[in-house]
Amino acid sequence: MSDAVTDAVTDAVTDAVTDAVTVRVPAKVNVQLAVGAARPDGFHDLANVFLAVSLYDEVTATPAETLTITCEGPDADKVPLDRTNLAARAAELLAARHGISPDVHLHIAKDIPVAGGMAGGSADGAGALLACDALWGLDTPRETLLEICAELGSDVPFSLVGGAALGTGRGEKLTELPVGGAFHWVFAVADGGLSTPAVYGEFDRLTEGVDVPEPTASPVLLDALRTGDTTALAGALTNDLQAAALSLRPSLAATLTTGTEAGALAALVSGSGPTTAFLVKDAETATSVAATLKASGTCRTARVATSPAPGATVLPSA
Repeated sequence: MSDAVTDAVTDAVTDAVTDAVTVRVPAKVNVQLAVGAARPDGFHDLANVFLAVSLYDEVTATPAETLTITCEGPDADKVPLDRTNLAARAAELLAARHGISPDVHLHIAKDIPVAGGMAGGSADGAGALLACDALWGLDTPRETLLEICAELGSDVPFSLVGGAALGTGRGEKLTELPVGGAFHWVFAVADGGLSTPAVYGEFDRLTEGVDVPEPTASPVLLDALRTGDTTALAGALTNDLQAAALSLRPSLAATLTTGTEAGALAALVSGSGPTTAFLVKDAETATSVAATLKASGTCRTARVATSPAPGATVLPSA
């Protein structure tokens, strides 16, 4: 979490803004997802290079008599509104750390694709955590917030931090990375979702009997990020889960081909899918590739975004 985020939280508490706190939190793309063999606990060691992109959810926390969740936006009907939602779990874990009751209404304004491999649920967990911390005036240390994020899920810590980072372990141990410029993306949103556990299960099936190497970050890719070199980054994009996602959803291959033929420098499945990501050279090309994808019938819609984007951020009160 950046100093700006910390200052925003402090300002919110100092100004006694207790009626509502809204946090904006970004989606992510995995520009490298190197996956190791399954561990005894069922997880996989990863070298996961996250890049936050400018598609955002907003989570608003307001006082309530009990914990409740509401949601609006694309595919809001697919978002659970019970205690299985990571936003609800974030409020509960934070309250438990401080010995208080998690009495809050959390409203999620969705714009990140649901079940699309872009960490929308994780973003909501991080957003709720920061919003509740500010609403309740807790001023929880950054390290503790990150511990709670890791307890919530592998992608949640990055949703809090944003920018670019290398995730190791199961993805929750973050090392922030320098980025030397802006990158332009198009994201093709598929119909329906893909279960992350199912994709990892298919990865295990496809690699059964294979000596899976230890996952390591690509020096070429890290240098491309550091220098802001779009062409070099395009040549270094990799996702070890892509074969598994394509095995479960073969139609994604046509989407990847369509975007590449339309002018994208590189294409890959985003995380566990089924959203597909296309790196392009500039904003004009992004608009053109998105239009081609929308018209192709190979996806439900296409979204344009840039990276890097800031992590979870408290928005100024109205």
